[in-house]
Amino acid sequence: MKSRPFLTVLFILLLPVYSRLGALSLIDVDDTLANVFSLFADANEGSTSFHSLLIPTGGRAESLGTAYTGLSDDISFFEYNASASSILQQTELSLFHNQWISDSALESVAYTTRFGNFGFGAALKCFYVPFSEYNIFGEKVGANYYSETTGIFNVSYNFLAGYTFKGIAAGMNLKTSYRSIPDYSDDNTNALITGSGLSQSAVAFMGDIGILMRFNFAKFYSSREPNIRVGLSLTNAGAALTGLDGNATLDDPLPTRLSLGLSYKFIKPVTITAEFRQPLNLFDISSSERWSTGAGAEVQLTDFFAVMGGFLLQGANPRMSLGSEFTIKGVKMNVNYTFDLSSSANPVNHISLSAKMMLGDRGRALIQQRVDELYRQGLIYYAQSGIEKDESQANAYMDKAISVWNEALSLDKGFDPAKTGIAIVQKEKANLRKVQEEQTLE
Repeated sequence: MKSRPFLTVLFILLLPVYSRLGALSLIDVDDTLANVFSLFADANEGSTSFHSLLIPTGGRAESLGTAYTGLSDDISFFEYNASASSILQQTELSLFHNQWISDSALESVAYTTRFGNFGFGAALKCFYVPFSEYNIFGEKVGANYYSETTGIFNVSYNFLAGYTFKGIAAGMNLKTSYRSIPDYSDDNTNALITGSGLSQSAVAFMGDIGILMRFNFAKFYSSREPNIRVGLSLTNAGAALTGLDGNATLDDPLPTRLSLGLSYKFIKPVTITAEFRQPLNLFDISSSERWSTGAGAEVQLTDFFAVMGGFLLQGANPRMSLGSEFTIKGVKMNVNYTFDLSSSANPVNHISLSAKMMLGDRGRALIQQRVDELYRQGLIYYAQSGIEKDESQANAYMDKAISVWNEALSLDKGFDPAKTGIAIVQKEKANLRKVQEEQTLE
């Protein structure tokens, strides 16, 4: 059983060669790609409720094949890694529209901001499907919507943040979902039974936790931002109450999953992501669904335009995405096209759109610019102390260097170069005092 993923990949790679030689005996060349991936079919798939929690809202995350836990560098983080609000560069407000399958759609709105190393945000998403009921004569007796609505509140903090070590971001989401089932009719009278939908409606309470680390490795460009991110998250951990007509039962497991993700930027315009997920049925671990995996790539062609692609393998239903992101007057737009390969030869296609408004960074860029200026001024003072022949003047320049570096630290406590500079100057001043004392004794 463990060799199946390897064999599947091997079959895919060798398929063109075998088909030309006429020697492919295990897979018929006329079979659809879905039949190849049938090796990954999962008997436990669909055993959880509130599946709208697994539908991506859209944006960059979906364009990257939803392999986003280890990147989470924009407002799409809500569904993937709750820690990201503490490290986003700007305050963001975003609207998402995902035209899902069978006339269903997902609408979302999200907001996030941060103060220093503390981040928070909120999001609201609603999935809905038109629902119509007809009697045996073909007459419509009811028309409404099946819907699942989820509210999310997020908090996070970036611990131990500094200039060299960027810290460990950790965060959590508190979430609640409501499933609305339309009222249905009486089989005998064809009249709608008021409140009948409540017996199948449900409310769920759950939470997410996530961590994200950033560091540099095999980096072939210059930037303060680390080129590698590693994220770990647990999402949708909780329970649902079904039956809001007074007979509620706690029998619906939620689509909980544990995700490990990685992103790597080896040159500045190119980012690649990868992710592994393990679903967890908290009511019965042995009934948990099979693992899934995804990967994505982004190429930043210009400052205002990027293209992305992604692949997700979940069960026997591979999903492929292609998207682009572009900036128009401070608003980042994303257009994404995704198609799913199911058991049918015809793919199920859907399109998602997002508009992301960048509302500023609360002055962080200006503060960082001022910190850099102060640090450079301190270096100038320190260099002047080294060429000054008069000891008192040399000491005065060193004191000035310490003063401006302390001012830099008052603006950014984690600016390690200023701390290092102060330590060096203080050590040098101590050595000079020691030499002066020895000369005085002689």
